[in-house]
Amino acid sequence: MIQIVEVTDEKGAVAAPDWFRKSESVHRQLRTALPSDYEGKMKRVFAGGGRMCVAVEGAEVRGVAVYRLYENTFNGRQLYVDDLVTDEKRRSGGVGRTLLGYLEQKARAAGFENLALDSGTQRQQAHKFYFREGMVATAFHFGKKLK
Repeated sequence: MIQIVEVTDEKGAVAAPDWFRKSESVHRQLRTALPSDYEGKMKRVFAGGGRMCVAVEGAEVRGVAVYRLYENTFNGRQLYVDDLVTDEKRRSGGVGRTLLGYLEQKARAAGFENLALDSGTQRQQAHKFYFREGMVATAFHFGKKLK
């Protein structure tokens, strides 16, 4: 049985330190360039509005979501998903669907109008998943490295 556990509280403090520690190896499957100081990096993300929840099964983390709730001029009030990753050994087993469904419920309960995320152009399998889950491509995301 997959359960969702909020790792951070509403202020961004780590509320479930054991799950936070266990999330790192799964999170790194998506974000391979995260620095060795994972805890420091994530605490800065949390201080900037990021929040984390994990999908757990028994004593294991099966998926990680980093998200934020905010308002902008384009989408209005939205829950934006920074990262959504399922343990590579557990893909296609309902973990991603459970995490995304949880985040959608969270956004709806808060009265938000949108759930949004960006996905790298190379991640075709992830795109198929997002389309199956009712998401649509609404924009191109442009970026420019400054360092």
